[in-house]
Amino acid sequence: MRAWLMDSYQGVDKLRFAEVPDPYPAPDDVLLKLRFAALNPADAFLASGMYPAKPRLPHVLGRDGVGEAAIVGQAVRDVRPGETLGILRCDVGVETWGTLAEKVVVPARSLTRVPHGWSLEEMAAAPLVFLTAWQALTQWSDPPAPPLPGSTMLVTGASGGVGVASVLLGKSMKMTVLALSRSAEKRARLKELGADVVFDPSDAQLATSIAAASGKKKLDLIIDSVGGALFTRLIPLLGYGGRISVVGRSGGSVPDFNTATLLFRRIRVGGISVGDYSPSEAQRIWKEIVARLDADGRRPLVDRIVPFDKVHEGFGRLASGPMGKVLVRLRDSG
Repeated sequence: MRAWLMDSYQGVDKLRFAEVPDPYPAPDDVLLKLRFAALNPADAFLASGMYPAKPRLPHVLGRDGVGEAAIVGQAVRDVRPGETLGILRCDVGVETWGTLAEKVVVPARSLTRVPHGWSLEEMAAAPLVFLTAWQALTQWSDPPAPPLPGSTMLVTGASGGVGVASVLLGKSMKMTVLALSRSAEKRARLKELGADVVFDPSDAQLATSIAAASGKKKLDLIIDSVGGALFTRLIPLLGYGGRISVVGRSGGSVPDFNTATLLFRRIRVGGISVGDYSPSEAQRIWKEIVARLDADGRRPLVDRIVPFDKVHEGFGRLASGPMGKVLVRLRDSG
């Protein structure tokens, strides 16, 4: 089969397109013949050595994908050869070879059928970012639960994969959703997706603009994928007991962070790790996500689809800031 091989931790620009032997599933696994894969910022972080996982090299990146079951392990009872299936979060693309290959081995317990009415592209685009957004929204109670209806949330980097997922899920939870994007075109699209108010993060009067739009109501939750200098500008916007779910750092490290800004209002900052979800938890949460999207008539958003031999181009688009997900087409239907 053909695959994109990661031979070093020197970044996605060094990925190499090559022929490699087909993998074969263990008894509890399924071999998928892939149709689509999705690119994620975590792939680029792993390829640059900026991720906790350090898989054996060469490695194949790619955590999301959809395809047909080509070989079903002998211990698997609920998958039939030829079925079309999507991948939920697991070690695929992290510790084991991922979906930037024509075929991939996946534990059967981390596979799911394509939701009724969804396209294959939508299935490939959704799992990792929506599970991430779900954890960012629900991690602040024990047991985890959606925020109270009427809560106010701000999403940074809102046009990215996790950003769009956070907007859609936040609206499904009856939250007031504010969103940040530097692009006027993307801000308009975010409004179409349900964001109540959108802002340009480069606005020097951002805090004043947000206060005016929210009726001076302080924020309950921020989902931040940017970090950088923006992070410290956001903390004063939070009310008492406000929370920040950190899902990324596209803007780099936070400079001159004064921890005293967390005091007195009991601001809490928490990181996200969907690797904490067991396969059964991921399956349960995924069903809830699909039900919420279906109830609202919403679907995952695909920004661009690149051919299999143009993966470098796809990662370039990912780095430039897509509106939704960037996919890789491994083969056409049939």
